[in-house]
Amino acid sequence: MPTARRNEIVTMTATSLFSATGRVIGAISSLGLLSACLGGGAGGNTVQPTDNVSANTNLVSSGVYYSWMHPDIQTAWDQGYVGQGTHVITIDDFITDVTSVGRLTDVSADMRHGEWIDMQVGLMAPDATRVQQDFTATASVQLDAGALNIVNLSFGMFAANGLADSQIDWTARESSVITYAQNGAAVVVKAAGNHAVAIGSVNSSGEVDYLDRALIGADAAIFVGALNGNGTVANPTSLTTFSNYAGTNLTVQNQFIAVGVRDDLTSLNGTSFAAPIVSGYAAVLGSKFTTATPTQITNQLLNTARTDTILNYSTAMHGRGEASIARALAPASIN
Repeated sequence: MPTARRNEIVTMTATSLFSATGRVIGAISSLGLLSACLGGGAGGNTVQPTDNVSANTNLVSSGVYYSWMHPDIQTAWDQGYVGQGTHVITIDDFITDVTSVGRLTDVSADMRHGEWIDMQVGLMAPDATRVQQDFTATASVQLDAGALNIVNLSFGMFAANGLADSQIDWTARESSVITYAQNGAAVVVKAAGNHAVAIGSVNSSGEVDYLDRALIGADAAIFVGALNGNGTVANPTSLTTFSNYAGTNLTVQNQFIAVGVRDDLTSLNGTSFAAPIVSGYAAVLGSKFTTATPTQITNQLLNTARTDTILNYSTAMHGRGEASIARALAPASIN
């Protein structure tokens, strides 16, 4: 990304996985390839519209539990909450030749970053309708008027620190997502980032994730950090050394939660793989609270996060705490 000069208009672009500036938020380590099959219940009927946007409509009655997941998700599925009636849009890399090997199911696969993210959402909320929008498709994100809409952002948009809002030339895609988050039209789930800095801060390369900054204070935006595992009271977990954290901004603290990322089991690490867990949780919540607004779903996830499962919990590091799908689903209704 070129260094911005004062008054220069900078076009913000998302680049593919493993870019030198780390625009896609996910570092993926290798795992021996066992099979190219995906398996595990994340499949579905695929429709291929134009403009590098595709939709997967699942017809799945329940989920399949894997050990990287929090055990509470199985209870949610057993109660019949599998994401039905929700619409999850993942913006990511779906068409480049850059792939990585990992394992979210019982077999390994070699897939693009976006394919991993979309698969993870499908495993968490198997009856959700999933839409894949590639980075090359910069048109406004299209929502489903009849469903709870969730947008997963497992990437960042970086430029040198110091840009004014007037210098940022968002594409129609990012402009629409920011507006949806601000207006409460969709739950927008944003990976926190992997630079071990506070949300919205300057990283070691002198760059800022301006997409993070644009979502600070938005009614329906959630920042998701990565924990070393799924915490319990008896065995609390901690934030990974790479994860960005909430910081001292009270607004960000109120928007920040974290979930366990078990890269020891999946060989997929980074906050990229924290965000789709929360996107899945939002879809599961939407299948119970069918009249809830995106802002209500957002607040329910934030307000029910646990602090007693995190070692040395602090609001500056962990924000609201560890997301808890069990607590979020507990009430009969939300408002």
